[in-house]
Amino acid sequence: MNPLAPLFRAIEWMPVVWQDMTVLIVLLLPAIIVGALVLFGFRPFALVRAMLWRFRWTNVLFVTLIAVSVGIGVGLIAQERGLRQGTARAADPFDLVIAAPGSEITMLFAAVYLQPSDVPLLSGEIYDRVATAPDVSLAAPIAYGDSYNSFPIVGSTAQFVTHMSDTLAEGEMFATHTDAVIGSRVDLSIGENFSPAHGVGEVAEDDAHASFQYTVSGRMAPTGSPWDRAIIVPVEAVWEIHGLANGHAPQNADQLGPPFDPAYFPGTPAILVSAEQLYANYALRAQFTTAETMAFFPGAVLASLHSLMGDVRQVMSVMAVVTQILVTAGVLTGLVILTRLFARRLALLRALGAPARFVFSVVWSYAATLIVLGAIGGVAVGYGASAIISRIVTERTDILVNATLGWPEFHLVAAFVSLTVILALLPAFIALSRPVVTDLRS
Repeated sequence: MNPLAPLFRAIEWMPVVWQDMTVLIVLLLPAIIVGALVLFGFRPFALVRAMLWRFRWTNVLFVTLIAVSVGIGVGLIAQERGLRQGTARAADPFDLVIAAPGSEITMLFAAVYLQPSDVPLLSGEIYDRVATAPDVSLAAPIAYGDSYNSFPIVGSTAQFVTHMSDTLAEGEMFATHTDAVIGSRVDLSIGENFSPAHGVGEVAEDDAHASFQYTVSGRMAPTGSPWDRAIIVPVEAVWEIHGLANGHAPQNADQLGPPFDPAYFPGTPAILVSAEQLYANYALRAQFTTAETMAFFPGAVLASLHSLMGDVRQVMSVMAVVTQILVTAGVLTGLVILTRLFARRLALLRALGAPARFVFSVVWSYAATLIVLGAIGGVAVGYGASAIISRIVTERTDILVNATLGWPEFHLVAAFVSLTVILALLPAFIALSRPVVTDLRS
């Protein structure tokens, strides 16, 4: 039987905050016990302060090395958690996505994160079956493929815009085929006109649709997702630009949004579906998982990706600890060398009758102080690194990432402090092993 099992069971019954605090204390306990044993009966702090001041610039260098190592390690781990939260928040509005059979991950990136790829289209008959299925409150086509100045243009419906952003930050919903609602980070103004390019990225053909112009009618509120850089237009306009029917019979050519006529529905890469009741989404997924269609929950696909990221997080945590230990090992090696600078003073203490344990406590306290100061500085560096990396990731991925240090990072720092404080016993042992007479003559 595991002797720690009762402790673990007791921790499980605690509130979450108390659990985290208890784990933190348990991780720091080895350092506290070692410190109590080393310092028992002695007060070496006056000498330690003098040593810190005497070699202050060297000490600052060592503390900085530890702080940078700890800060970057915990900052990267916090960033992984922030990225998970950001991607989950971006996928939250997408209850159920229906597409042609293929890769769920490919469609997840295409429909949710606006990383378009060539996929088969769903026919008008399929869309009609989805839109008229019981309990379906929203069936919005998602038609992508055009862009403007690297901003993806997505054809959909006014209901889709309302689903993504309850209210518009400014302007109005599109009322004609040439209107467009832009994301919060799109570099356009209300009333401004623009011509779409065919394609996205480097392969975009800027003059393919030069004769057609959209007019910005509204701007969505920030969503913290790639849709903040999207331009949403009536899906009818996307079809018309490419010389296709606009989803409605000729006598209803000016209509916007559903219902669509299956006979005039050119096709769409994906359909966002939302049901009136949560349980109905599961029934709809089962209903439309067929040889013709693939229905999936973006959140479930994302969870599987996050489980893989969880394994990566464990690897990152181990690598961060190993890196910090290696840096600290280098610092401790430097401390061994540094002790030679005041070896004559330590030898003088021993010659004057100072107990060996007192000298041992002086050297250990000196090393432990540098480690603890470095760890505290590392937490500060970690906060700064998290903020900087978050801004970079947000700019690169268009996913709002707000990473900050949490209990897992504090636990990592606590484990690092305990381990390295124990390793700090080595310079103290080495200092005591030096011959007193030799050091006095040096």
